[in-house]
Order: sequence, then structure tokens, then C-alpha cells
Amino acid sequence: MTNPAPEFSRPVRTDQIARHAQGMTITADAGERDALARRFNLTSLDSLEADYALSEQDGAIEARGRLRARLAQPCVATGVAVPETIDTDFLLRFVPEGSGADGGEELEIDSEDCDTIGYDGQTIDMGEAVAETMALAMTPYPRSAEADAYLREAGVLTEEQASPFAVLQSLKDNKS
Repeated sequence: MTNPAPEFSRPVRTDQIARHAQGMTITADAGERDALARRFNLTSLDSLEADYALSEQDGAIEARGRLRARLAQPCVATGVAVPETIDTDFLLRFVPEGSGADGGEELEIDSEDCDTIGYDGQTIDMGEAVAETMALAMTPYPRSAEADAYLREAGVLTEEQASPFAVLQSLKDNKS
């Protein structure tokens, strides 16, 4: 079974890494953004772009850059669109699959933590890497301004109300 083609694909052949050393910019078009919004369950994806430079390091390819995106996700309580702006640096390390450094063994990570991505040894896909980086940078449980009131009306307790100490306090208050 083959994987479907990525919605935002920007392949770079390994023999062309030097051409990307000085920096490149990639931008998702409207169709790519719509497809990514469906994939990541977004209400909208208004923009997605990244600047990056590639270099070869110890048999791997490093991509260092900056990702910018404007999107909206549904609130976890109300479903209302919650807008978000992402503007973050990234460092990705592409290693040939089967090389032993693609997650099959434990890696020692220093202060420059980076995500490691396996590739076929011939081509890396910067578009897919940027899309996945965006997904990891998004707020995991977006909440609208109305979320607390909505949950209170639904009878959902806050963490403070549900804690064992709150239960003990309510017992103490009832004895008074």
C-alpha cells in the first residue's frame, strides 16, 4: 500500500542541496492550504510559508529556518473557530532510512534539539516537513473565550472544583 502524495510537496534532490544552502522560501497556495486544513482538521489555513537553508552534516541533511502560518482551529468545547498565528524557528535533521540514525537507535540530543526525519536517500520533501512542523507547533487544545461558560453550563467541573481538596473543603463548609 502506498502513501498518498503530500498536499504541500516541495521535493529537493540530495544532489541539489548546495543550491538550497543560501536560503529558499516556500509558500503553500490556496489549494494546498485547503487540503492541509482538511488533513489537520483546521477551520481555516490562511497562510503557510517557510524560509530555510539546507546543509550536510555528518551524513545527514539539516534544514534550519523559520515557519509562519495563520490558521484557525475549532475550540475543543464549543467548536467555534480559534485563530492562531505561528511564527517559529525550526531545525530538522533528515537521515537516510535504515542508516541507524532514523529513530532505530537512541540519539543523544544536545541544546539544539531537532526533529529527525527519515528519507529515501535521494529526495527530501521540505513542504511535507514544514506542514508537519506547523502541526506540531499548533495549540494542542484550542479554547475559545466562551469555552469556560459553555462548560460551566454543561455541568463540567473545573480542575479546582474536582480536586480532592475542594471535596474536603465542601465537607468542612457543610458542617459549619
